[in-house]
Amino acid sequence: MDSEGVLFQKRVRELAQKAYHNGQYLFSNFLSVAELAMYYQMEKELFYVPITAFGGTADCERMMLRFGDEALCGYEAPFPIACIEIAPLMEKFGEALGHRDYLGALMNLGIERSMLGDIVIDKKKACIFCTDTMAPYILENLSKIRHTSVRCQIAENVPKSTVTRLEQRTIQVQTARMDSVIAKVYNLSRTESTELFRTKKVFVNGYLNENNSGQLRQKDLVSVRGFGRFRFIKVLGETRKGKLNIDVELYY
Repeated sequence: MDSEGVLFQKRVRELAQKAYHNGQYLFSNFLSVAELAMYYQMEKELFYVPITAFGGTADCERMMLRFGDEALCGYEAPFPIACIEIAPLMEKFGEALGHRDYLGALMNLGIERSMLGDIVIDKKKACIFCTDTMAPYILENLSKIRHTSVRCQIAENVPKSTVTRLEQRTIQVQTARMDSVIAKVYNLSRTESTELFRTKKVFVNGYLNENNSGQLRQKDLVSVRGFGRFRFIKVLGETRKGKLNIDVELYY
């Protein structure tokens, strides 16, 4: 584990111990998929304090940790998460903005990535989860993304899920090995797929997975940093040439 990982785990231990000994709620900032994977490795060690992960809605990749619960603290505390809706001032002139456009505009305001959760894009609008302390700053300062002037407001209707579209796809592979399936889903060579495991970019059900030859199982959720997420649904059967027909769901 690198020095950043060591510091992260130290911080998690400190939050857990302080919440337990003081009987108070404490929260992390938004954690990346890699940071969440490190936390999951520590779960057994932190058994003494209740910890909940949440990102603002269902299926979030980036989530906060809440240390404490009603039994420990004597009351219930919501996650300090706000949801901001961003829309073009004039929809007909609004550009088709992508995840990087929204994130880049926010980072250009000097906002740290850990203050921001998932970004849910629906046509020309987007909902962004952020810490509640950061929300006023975004509302006041975010007025333009690329060439599009935008308005920001607290979302009246929080998205029920970060998944705005599911694409069902049937693929053919020689085997249900992880590197083979990922290569087929994202149109990569086997070498490129294997490199994703070496550089620690593949997570299965939230856990870092470095075993490219491992077999995927029904309902496994695979996150590949830089590419997206998909769920391995099931093996449909074998072709006459010995290949496997596999159903997957791609998340958008």
